[in-house]
Amino acid sequence: MRIRSILLPSLAMLLVLTISGAATAQMLAVMTYESKPEHKPRKEGIAIMELDRASPRFGQIVRDIPLPPDLVGHHVYVDPTGTKVYITALGKPELRIMEIKSFDVTVVPVNDCQVLENVAFSNKTGLWYMTCMGSSTMVVGDQKTGKPLRSIKLPAKYPHGIAIRDDIDRILLTSTVRPADLKDPGEVIQELELASEKVVGTYKLSAKPSPSGSAPVEVMFIPGSQPAKAYATGMYEGTLWLGAWNAGKFDWKQVVDFTAMGQGLPLEIYYNKDGTRAFVSTANPGHLNIYDISKPEAPKLLHAVKTGGGAHHMVFTPDYKFVYVQNSFLNLPDMHAGTISVIDTDKGAVVATIDTLSKQGLTPNNIELLSGGHQH
Repeated sequence: MRIRSILLPSLAMLLVLTISGAATAQMLAVMTYESKPEHKPRKEGIAIMELDRASPRFGQIVRDIPLPPDLVGHHVYVDPTGTKVYITALGKPELRIMEIKSFDVTVVPVNDCQVLENVAFSNKTGLWYMTCMGSSTMVVGDQKTGKPLRSIKLPAKYPHGIAIRDDIDRILLTSTVRPADLKDPGEVIQELELASEKVVGTYKLSAKPSPSGSAPVEVMFIPGSQPAKAYATGMYEGTLWLGAWNAGKFDWKQVVDFTAMGQGLPLEIYYNKDGTRAFVSTANPGHLNIYDISKPEAPKLLHAVKTGGGAHHMVFTPDYKFVYVQNSFLNLPDMHAGTISVIDTDKGAVVATIDTLSKQGLTPNNIELLSGGHQH
């Protein structure tokens, strides 16, 4: 009887924990947020949010980590080990690295980097690479320690997007706009050799005479493409370009005109795991465009889905059935809805809208998964 009296409560507790765990399956996302311009006093932070639509916590912030109100926390990236999140900032020369298990945040000074933007990782070198839009440099750091090692001066101004392909030993970077006022747009993709970190070429992304003002903003390699291929967005011209690796260099050509579709400011490019679908966001008035890229040189539009103003970054469920689009672009007028649109990728339809932040006068600046799905 004594054994039974101990065993039964233990089994009951195990059953409760099992059921509870199943009911609260996690698909956690991390995002930086800031106050909308009309919201006072200004507030910034890191929000950990539940995105699992089957969870009773769906759309809820499960952890809120304050940030300095003048930091302008920006992009978030999970490192290749899946244990750390790198968080850039526009307002201070500081990189933040957050431990995923503990949510502890370390501040890493990067004194020679102004306006910290995108981060890319190389498995080949074990290093991280960050664009500095305000100082026209690229900072290289150690993935193990998180510390910056050196700063590389770039030939073209205002670097923003960055992409790395280890197998061809290349880094691609965009040349975008002056961060102070979003003017003086660049027009090229910069190509560096990964091993030497030396510039080997630049490519103009516009058919117009220079200065064209195309402002390439993001560049991303298509997963598994052989030979290597990458898409890049021309933010101010409203275009999508394809770069194909050919005999040791890239050949670039325009493949989409978003202005003809009534859309402006194309920003991010994401892919499914096998590289057969591309997802491109446009901020004004806010759309997600889903393409069949079985033929990358001729992307076929499957869906153009209206989202909130400022459609920007996105994350996916593991099966790519649903995509979550974060709607805010630099907190600009008409482009800071502050919501997250949940879209059925097969139907091309919004099935839910998360307004947790916007109802508090806040807007997300980025979104990345901590667990339970894929980013690209």
